[in-house]
Amino acid sequence: MVKEYGHLFQRDERYREKAKRISALTKDASEILAGEREALAARASHSSARRPAVAFHSPCTLQHGQQIRGLVESLLGAAGYSLTPVPEGHLCCGSAGTYSILHPELAMPLRDRKLGHLSALQPDTIVSANVGCIQHLQSGTPIAVRHWVEVLDEALAAS
Repeated sequence: MVKEYGHLFQRDERYREKAKRISALTKDASEILAGEREALAARASHSSARRPAVAFHSPCTLQHGQQIRGLVESLLGAAGYSLTPVPEGHLCCGSAGTYSILHPELAMPLRDRKLGHLSALQPDTIVSANVGCIQHLQSGTPIAVRHWVEVLDEALAAS
């Protein structure tokens, strides 16, 4: 949302320039860490720690809202994780903000479909970039669902 301030305030003479500046400065965590990919790979190559199998659910906020695709996966890969593409990875898990609360009859089948694809990959952990998705997905599986930054931090601590 903050990345869209420039657009949202484009007609507001008082805030237009401030909003454009804030939008330009706003970065997703994956964009900030992208410059550290080589350092991650170097650390991972020196580690003998086994990385658990992870399946990445790319949330709508990341891939559709911010137009960021493949970046988190490349960071996890650089840290030594092996990821398999998730079938129908472009589709929503059903969380969609308050959607899972206000429309559970629609959200739960989406969650179950997404979990079917993720579980088929037999991961030790499912990772995502959206807290709402994490909570929603976790409600339907015994597989741990975590934020990708937590998983990356754990890998760095072990290397």
